[in-house]
Amino acid sequence: MTGLGTTMANTLLEIKNVKKLFRSDASQELLVLDDVNFTMREGEIVALVGRSGSGKSTLLRIMAGLIEATSGDVKYRGQTIDGPQNGISMVFQHFALLPWLTVLQNVELGLEAQGVDKQERRKRALKAIDIVGLDGFESAFPKELSGGMRQRVGLARALVVNPDLLLMDEPFSALDVLTADNLRSDLLDLWDDQQAQLGSILIVTHNIEEAILMADRILIFDANPGRVKHELKVNLKRPRDDETPGFRQLMHQIYTLMTTSDATLSAHTEIDLSYRVPDAKVSELSGLIETIAEEELPGAISYSDLAELTQLDVDELISLTEVLDILQFIKTNDGRIELTRAGESFAESEILEQKELFAKHLLNHIPIVKHIVTTLKRRYNHRVSKKFFLAELEEYFSDDDADRVLRIVIEWGRYAELFAYDDNTGKLSLEDPE
Repeated sequence: MTGLGTTMANTLLEIKNVKKLFRSDASQELLVLDDVNFTMREGEIVALVGRSGSGKSTLLRIMAGLIEATSGDVKYRGQTIDGPQNGISMVFQHFALLPWLTVLQNVELGLEAQGVDKQERRKRALKAIDIVGLDGFESAFPKELSGGMRQRVGLARALVVNPDLLLMDEPFSALDVLTADNLRSDLLDLWDDQQAQLGSILIVTHNIEEAILMADRILIFDANPGRVKHELKVNLKRPRDDETPGFRQLMHQIYTLMTTSDATLSAHTEIDLSYRVPDAKVSELSGLIETIAEEELPGAISYSDLAELTQLDVDELISLTEVLDILQFIKTNDGRIELTRAGESFAESEILEQKELFAKHLLNHIPIVKHIVTTLKRRYNHRVSKKFFLAELEEYFSDDDADRVLRIVIEWGRYAELFAYDDNTGKLSLEDPE
């Protein structure tokens, strides 16, 4: 899909028909990536944008040679990647520093693995530390550093090997907003003046503003399974201003593409027990309904405007709107959201009426909730162990995901007073057996 017309001379990385399956046991398979295709070229920054759990980080690890694809071709400069490559470095989300080593020793690790002699690696490590703004902290240990400084160490460790390709897995998501902004700006400064001799950067993020601020191209990743669905060129001069019409228009376009992808569920989609319920607390769902009701423009409000209004990132916003869409409290069209009559009633109601309305829509539209209530009613004592429902969900999900889905559903059911749950006994019961 991407890279059409690209010559091999400036092709850095090629991904063709990549598939990745994870097997938890002999009978259960999880298809994480399927038919992934794109090309990285020299001298560009590419952002890979998608929801959490869509397989973006898995793909990045395949590119880095840390894990193998189940099938498909992954080539760096025309050669198949069969392990970590000289020329490809990776910056992780959670720093990944060794706590018993100093800043200097952590930065030297990659060079030591490459067999670089002590004098040369010390010289290059000191230069990398200076480039990322940590001069004076060479002898400090990670515990002495702030989150932003620890991430700078991770960046220096990646840069010290003079990579052709720098892979970044949500490198700023664990940082506070101001620290993330500073580090992002510093990285772009390094890119512009080529102090670090970077060839290309591929950054995985679910922060749309970050993608537009940094990237020359943006790849929009779909989920279940993960694949590249859309590609957008960013024709905005750096430094980029998020208040300009061009920036706002591109932001709206990305939200629209992400929320109207083939994998996006809607109120008209039939779901069953295999529906992977997103993380969505009742307080967040009700709060979003009320926010839309207060701010709704004639007709609808755009995802991008709602994201700015609520300060939710794309992953959080899409998760909440997906649930509200299935519950038929909102309807979405072409990147815009509006309340249904049920949504308007919910926003206008008092708490007890909201609970009744929420309970009705849960039973009508979320099969696992109806299944739990029906099972409880059939039992003579109206009590069932949580493990019973976990075993059923594990037919569709991993153990961790089954536990997450049931935890969310239990919260919804308790709020709606459809059933109760005793954490001490691990049993669910009817709130009112009669």
